[in-house]
Amino acid sequence: MAAPNKGRRPAAGGQSKPGRALAFILIAMVALTGGMFLSHTTTPRLGIDLAGGTSITLKAKAEPGQESAINKKNMDTAVQIMNRRVNGLGVSEAEVQTQGSDNIIVNIPKGTNSEQARQQVGQTAKLYFRPVLTAQPTAAPPTPSASPSPSGKATPTPSGKASPNASGKATPSAGKPSSAGTPQGRALTDALKASGTPTPGASKPSTPAPNPSASGDSAAAAKLQAQFAALDCSTKEARSKAAEGAKSSEPTVACDKDGQEKYILGPAEVDGTDVSKAQAVINQQNGQWIVQMDFTGGGSKKFAAITGKLSQQQYPNNRFAIALDNQVVSAPTVSSTLSGSAEISGNFTQASAQDLANVLSYGALPLSFQEQGVTTVTAALGADQLHAGLIAGAIGLALVIIYLVAYYRGLATIAILSLVVSAILTYAIMTLLGPTISFALNLPAVCGAIVAIGITADSFIVYFERIRDEIREGRTLRPAVERAWPRARRTILVSDFVSFLAAAVLFVVTVGKVQGFAFTLGLTTLLDVVVVFLFTKPVMTLLARRPFFANGHPWSGLDPKRLGAKPPLRRARRTTSAPVDNPKEA
Repeated sequence: MAAPNKGRRPAAGGQSKPGRALAFILIAMVALTGGMFLSHTTTPRLGIDLAGGTSITLKAKAEPGQESAINKKNMDTAVQIMNRRVNGLGVSEAEVQTQGSDNIIVNIPKGTNSEQARQQVGQTAKLYFRPVLTAQPTAAPPTPSASPSPSGKATPTPSGKASPNASGKATPSAGKPSSAGTPQGRALTDALKASGTPTPGASKPSTPAPNPSASGDSAAAAKLQAQFAALDCSTKEARSKAAEGAKSSEPTVACDKDGQEKYILGPAEVDGTDVSKAQAVINQQNGQWIVQMDFTGGGSKKFAAITGKLSQQQYPNNRFAIALDNQVVSAPTVSSTLSGSAEISGNFTQASAQDLANVLSYGALPLSFQEQGVTTVTAALGADQLHAGLIAGAIGLALVIIYLVAYYRGLATIAILSLVVSAILTYAIMTLLGPTISFALNLPAVCGAIVAIGITADSFIVYFERIRDEIREGRTLRPAVERAWPRARRTILVSDFVSFLAAAVLFVVTVGKVQGFAFTLGLTTLLDVVVVFLFTKPVMTLLARRPFFANGHPWSGLDPKRLGAKPPLRRARRTTSAPVDNPKEA
């Protein structure tokens, strides 16, 4: 009596469900490709060697009597700060390096933020926080300034007067915005005496320009008034010229970075190096962009002292200017003593908030730099090298395919399809990483992608050879596919882990373009594991059910005769009755 059928015993390695894996990788491919088109980014971002860009030469300058400041330590510090500045703006693959003892070369690839990065790299003088003694709009329409609430959080107000409401927060007055008033002569005179701040209790400004003679100010105040009246903020060149020769210990005149307001500023009270951290964040209460600043221990004390004095003044003398290269990048007001940290808000966009945060975060360069020359870098040489590299890659890929077809025949179809899937995933991810993490594809990165073809092909060969070994042992294809997978899987994982570890170490210990090679090699190694597990193995399982492969067609690459397979081991059936001599007796 036959034993009841209790279900089929699974083959070694376990029967997989190829449909789920294939559906998953298909969804991933559609999502990544769709993300490319939705983001209107269909090509990877290119590095300077492939896309071209701008090369800026900066020459270090030291203050008179401080020529020894041009040394390797300060130059290296300047390189680090400039590098953080340009990459903080999302300009990837920017190269900042010293040349000789007093020059720095900045290579900025062509991109949406390259011009902004060039402007900020040129801002290489020291950063200072100065009290505002006088502020007056230029011919251009006034821009919004910032006025903090009693908690120190700034809110935007027009460049005119501000009056507190019932809650104590500074809000725009209902009247017509007028030009910013100026301090009385006493405040300006005190500044010239290096007090650094206007005198508390200065009366509310009522005239559009300082009037030192009315209160018997010194000749120096009259000279400063004349400079303020003649100050031209209409062009970038004029603003840069106005910034020349300013000393941190003396009052000065300055323009804002857009040329819409001009100032008389008192001596610097806080140095840019006193800022330990600054970042652009979104205010969770109103959804607006703000800039948060944290100060060092010494900087916190200095900032508390200056904000304590300014909070007792009337507008505009309760403002402090953040001046870089003696150009005012922001001039918020304060209404209470602040220390430790502060918050600047206004009509910021994400770009303007991040720009100000970069200026504050990266502090003051130890040297000032003068732009010596700007040249345009063409991508002709890189394009020629890329063309030659792609030809070499195409030749290598063609040789790999020819070898697969000649040796593995039908199995080569699976390998080629896997290579196509890997190429689609790699291209889509590299394209999306451009706007996401500012990844730029350079020549070494292309080389890393070409090298990855061999790593991917090696995984196919390992699996195919394991299957063929199982067939040589006398097993049919479907059990051979499942029994070969566990051993092939271990080998593939170990091989890819070694490649990924090498790429990770190379990425950490190197800089510049070599990191592009390491990043691409590591990315494609991870994708090799994904493709082999979610595409190659499931497709092999499905094709093993087709007669062309299951029956060992000569062109399938799995012909038992060609592989020298052993015949199946079968035991002869035994009879249970003794042999009968006389048939009739049976």
